[in-house]
Amino acid sequence: VQLQASGGGLVQAGGSLRLSCVLSGGTLDWYAIGWFREATGKKREGVAWLSSSATHSGYGDSVKGRFTISRDLAKNTVFLQMNALEAEDTAVYYCGADPTGYGGRWSGQYPHRGQGTLVTVSS
Repeated sequence: VQLQASGGGLVQAGGSLRLSCVLSGGTLDWYAIGWFREATGKKREGVAWLSSSATHSGYGDSVKGRFTISRDLAKNTVFLQMNALEAEDTAVYYCGADPTGYGGRWSGQYPHRGQGTLVTVSS
């Protein structure tokens, strides 16, 4: 199983970005997908997750109401729509796959993880 995150970039505070996570070597029906971020000097943080059935999702407290996770089964891709971005959202964002299908905020649940994409929000 491999994951590839993309879509990061430089955006002004208040702006939006959409990140993509493409899963290969498997299907989204088998895996929950989670998004995480790592900022310099901060602990890794669970941002959003979506169960393999897509019936359950969750968000970190700092992004609730601003970020939305969704997926396109035909493209085997999970998206993270990020709105009302703040300087504090600046980080490298990663996606991971959880074979139990449940997902959650803890990165240890996701044994498969791809390379990250950098999001920089200027204030």
